[in-house]
Amino acid sequence: MKKIRVLVIDDSTVIREIVKECLADDEQIEVIGEAEDPFVARELIKELQPDVLTLDIEMPKMDGITFLANLMRLRPMPVIMLSTLTTKGADITLEALELGALDFIAKPNFEHLITHKDSFKSTLKYKIKQCFLVDQKNFQLTNALKSVTTGVRTHSFTGVKRNNHIVAIGASTGGTEALKGLVATLPENAPPVVIVQHIPETFSLRFAERMNAKSVVTVQEAQHGQKIKLGNVYVAPGDQHLKVIAKGGSLFCALENSERVNRHKPAVDVLFDSLQEIAGNVQAVLLTGMGNDGAQGMLNLKELGARTVIQDKATSLVWGMPGSAHKLNAHTCEMSLNKIAKGILAYAKLSKVEMKGFLNER
Repeated sequence: MKKIRVLVIDDSTVIREIVKECLADDEQIEVIGEAEDPFVARELIKELQPDVLTLDIEMPKMDGITFLANLMRLRPMPVIMLSTLTTKGADITLEALELGALDFIAKPNFEHLITHKDSFKSTLKYKIKQCFLVDQKNFQLTNALKSVTTGVRTHSFTGVKRNNHIVAIGASTGGTEALKGLVATLPENAPPVVIVQHIPETFSLRFAERMNAKSVVTVQEAQHGQKIKLGNVYVAPGDQHLKVIAKGGSLFCALENSERVNRHKPAVDVLFDSLQEIAGNVQAVLLTGMGNDGAQGMLNLKELGARTVIQDKATSLVWGMPGSAHKLNAHTCEMSLNKIAKGILAYAKLSKVEMKGFLNER
């Protein structure tokens, strides 16, 4: 089996050594070079032809964002950003994902490594292997996603016909851009949306704020006990599971600081499982992402009468989560990214009688 050739780009000798050490014992990965700045990296990319880059955001001579923008214009390839878990780091990382970086991982420091080295090591290996599996043609997705949000118009919508109708969306790798495009097309009277995006604690609030700035619906980070209302989108905090609770004829957000599920907190399966009691009033959606989080929860909801939608392979950056749901036949329909929002609204405006025939779509 061909080894995955990795180039490590970071101005810190310590960080480069940590990354190399974490990858040294993996038979599927080979670190073929290291660069202390983008100019050295540029020459090594030409010479060594790596499969995957790990890229520091903050570097001398040329910052990681400028380098990434040039790279994606001239030679698109899989890039994993090493990001600081700060508000500034969140903004820069989200910008990097907009430019075409596939994923990111928290940049390790000495204190973190003492207690979390094994976790960092396994996550780094996992993400490198998953990024290597992305079809090169899918890098065109970045421009496709931008076309979804450039000059976007919200869909027309006559209103929700059923009380407490709700849309639950799960996403991971590639999801920040996919979600931004989808949410930007929702009208102000759209059914409420709850979202689990695999993202760190310090990133989720900034992600919600950035989406809110580009949308007519109100996008916010979910709060415990918050009443769920029409025209609102609730994003799970990056360190807590998000559930939906029905009480007194209304729906509420509930946050839970429990163990990880499917390697994640928040986890999509936790959100989907919390909706089983009101499954007939639910639309569950799985967008692009690594792994299988949400697949089993989606199947459970489908069997209880929910409409379940997966993003198709052609428009998914990584068809892991929706692909896993597809294998389980957990979906009632499979759609391209630019059709999902319109489908959500078409189903939301149906009466209880009308929606039964709608679920037979393919």
